[in-house]
Amino acid sequence: MSSSKFDIVIYGATGFTGQLVAEYIAAQYKGDKALRWAMAGRSKDKLAAVRDAVGAPADTPLIVADAGNVASLKAMAAQARSVISTVGPYQLYGNELIAACVEAGTDYLDLCGEPVWMRQMIDRHEAAAKASGARIVFSCGFDSVPFELGTFFVQQEARRVFGAMAPRVKGRVRDMRGTLSGGTAASAKATFDAVAKDLSLVAILNNPFALTPGFEGAKQPRGNKPAYEDDLQSWAAPFMMALINTRNVHRSNMLMGFPYGRDFVYDEMVLTGPGERGEAIAKRVMAANAEKTGPGAPKPGEGPSKEERENGLYDLLYVAVAPDGREVRAAIKGDRDPGYGSTSKMISECAICLLRDTPDVAAGFWTPGAAMQDKLIKRLVDNAGLTFEVVR
Repeated sequence: MSSSKFDIVIYGATGFTGQLVAEYIAAQYKGDKALRWAMAGRSKDKLAAVRDAVGAPADTPLIVADAGNVASLKAMAAQARSVISTVGPYQLYGNELIAACVEAGTDYLDLCGEPVWMRQMIDRHEAAAKASGARIVFSCGFDSVPFELGTFFVQQEARRVFGAMAPRVKGRVRDMRGTLSGGTAASAKATFDAVAKDLSLVAILNNPFALTPGFEGAKQPRGNKPAYEDDLQSWAAPFMMALINTRNVHRSNMLMGFPYGRDFVYDEMVLTGPGERGEAIAKRVMAANAEKTGPGAPKPGEGPSKEERENGLYDLLYVAVAPDGREVRAAIKGDRDPGYGSTSKMISECAICLLRDTPDVAAGFWTPGAAMQDKLIKRLVDNAGLTFEVVR
């Protein structure tokens, strides 16, 4: 790579999430003279305003780049070792940027939770990315980093206790406080719109192995209605992010060479408590899921206040079940609201980890968990307010 290149370009830095990413990198890596980063977006004046608002150095480079101007995207990619894109829905605004990064051999990271588009990009660009040296890493935020790494972490404990990784893992949300991102709602809407126009996409959307081209594993739980779980003594409700997280976990398993096995079974649900009250909450959660992508959903660029972000949190339980029924459990927790406060820290640390800790990861399309594994867990624990612990 040329010495004039930026290590990281934050594309979409004037958007709500992009600004949080810039703010995090400006603060967390303030004294790091070796990290060369820039901010990119459609308006130089707005970029300058964001630079000043987040406390970034006055000489932070600003790059004008627009999803509608392919030449500007190519010029941006050519200057960067890696690009963080917060400009979604990616199926509407991401095609040309992926192509530009693949062509330039530039690493790319995003917050995508759109499995149909992700599969289309893998099919279209995987060979070219491997040839150019580009490492394309989707889903570097709340979808799906804590879920991918939660599975990875509990499987390490399963191997220690059982002598082998477990063929069955449950991901369960015990607590989550925070606002659904406007980008997430817009991405879901864009996906549903795309499927309505092309019904052949339904098969991809409904397939748990949509992101493992050439591999179809064991039958998976659908997780689409409330159920009582004896081992957890709680009702469980459908989890709206399972649609993307489960696909990424299966892709991770494939990319790592199937350490969890080829018959691995994985699902995600929200725990709502025992008894009639737990059952009633589970039914309410199921009804509420539909509203989160409806007319009242937050708009892209909208988001919670600083206080709301800092008061948010999430608490995930991971249960690995051995063939003989024995279990090991792990808790993964985040100290900010998942959709913004924690997500902006996670994607930033994914970018730093990819650059500095895992330079030998091969070119191609990756999940963060498969590419960076323990090294990413360490960064998230050290810097981003996540905890990973074995629980009894």
